[in-house]
Amino acid sequence: MSELQRVHTDQAPAAIGPYSQAIVVDGWVYCSGQIPLDPTSGELVGGDIATQTHQSLRNLAQVLQAAGSSLQNVVKTTVFLSDMNDFAAMNEVYAEHFGDHRPARAAVQAAALPKFCDVEIECVARVAS
Repeated sequence: MSELQRVHTDQAPAAIGPYSQAIVVDGWVYCSGQIPLDPTSGELVGGDIATQTHQSLRNLAQVLQAAGSSLQNVVKTTVFLSDMNDFAAMNEVYAEHFGDHRPARAAVQAAALPKFCDVEIECVARVAS
C-alpha cells in the first residue's frame, strides 16, 4: 500500500476534529468537507448561501493548493446543503469557481451541518501534473 500523506495548510480552517484537511495517495487528493469558516479567526462566515459557498470553495481551493492540486483537477464533489431551496444560489457561486470545468457532483440536503452552517463541500481531485 502506498504511503498516505496528510495535508495541512494555515490558509484554510484547521480540522475541527480528529481528521486531516486532505489526504494524498497514489496521485489522488481526498479533501475533507470545507465549511464557511474564516481561516484566520476560525469563526463561521455569516450571511446568505452565496457568501457561505464562496468561503467554502475558497477554503477547498487552499487545501487543494497545499496538496499540489487545484479546483481544475477536481474529479468529483459532494455538496451538502442545510436547505435544498438554496441549491440555485449555491450552484451559481459554484459555477463561478469552477468555470468551464465540470466535475461530477452530488448535492444532498443534510439535517444539520458542522457549526450549523448552510453548506459543506468535499472533493476528490488528481494531483496536478
